Amino acid sequence: MSTTLHVRRSGTGPPDLAAAGRPKSRKFRAWATRAPLLPALVFLIAVTQLPFVATLVISFFDWNSLAPDARHFTGLANYTTVATDPDLRNSVLTTAALTTTVVVVSVVLGLLLALLLDRTFFGRGAVRTLLIAPFLLVPVAAALLWKHALYNPEYGLLNGVLNWLGLGQRDWISEMPLLAVEASLVWQWTPFMMLILLAGLQSRPQDMVEAARLDGAGNWQIFRYLTLPHLRRYLELGVLLGSVYIVQNFDAVFTITSGGLGTANLPYTIYQTFYQAHEYGLASAAGVVVVIGTIVIATFALRVVSSLFREEVSRA
Repeated sequence: MSTTLHVRRSGTGPPDLAAAGRPKSRKFRAWATRAPLLPALVFLIAVTQLPFVATLVISFFDWNSLAPDARHFTGLANYTTVATDPDLRNSVLTTAALTTTVVVVSVVLGLLLALLLDRTFFGRGAVRTLLIAPFLLVPVAAALLWKHALYNPEYGLLNGVLNWLGLGQRDWISEMPLLAVEASLVWQWTPFMMLILLAGLQSRPQDMVEAARLDGAGNWQIFRYLTLPHLRRYLELGVLLGSVYIVQNFDAVFTITSGGLGTANLPYTIYQTFYQAHEYGLASAAGVVVVIGTIVIATFALRVVSSLFREEVSRA
């Protein structure tokens, strides 16, 4: 008996075939689970990463399509031009001003609408649907709606109201071009902010609100000390996601002002450089700069989303 035990402990006995095959079965199971995702991964790489790599390579060349044989490697010269060219610098400043204004105003209006929809009243579902509708429109269609139905100096709705009030007419796009673009984007992105903040309001712990009311707190005190701190993460998420999308906005600028009158943001300037000036290398360098900036903003957005999920898990 002791000899048999000694042999089995020393490992000289017959091998355990089930234990030996277990790592292989685990690897096979892991690959079988991931295999259906491989076509989607290959498609994603082919559609997003390969064009970006091609753009990155082109950005190091002085390449004008009107003289394709004269292209040559220039290193970081295109990026230096992006940083020093006055038109590109002005487009960066316009992009920053446009994004900041649209995001801030959309968040404030979205918060007010979310506070309204958080209350119970007759027809709340219909009101919510109507408020969400602008965000569901195609961006070009929304820009065309503002350009012709509202801003047109002859038959636009805004001038119709001014005429009815006896205040005359105004050429909205010529007199305030950047504000005209910002107003159309605010109208379209306010519902997005409203949905995020409404989700935050509905996840607010009601027992704390009721306890504060029993202690004599008013509506402003509840909003300042309970609601606003609870909405901080949702506000950050709305600001970051809105910034990611509005930085890349092209439709409103192209449709309403065609990039004129000081409204050319960076995406529109890249379009002009690529399709009108035919400077492929310079346009690619500017595009890479936009992608890097968007990645930085998206990284912060993902961190905020992860923190929101962690908070919800901890509450559960």
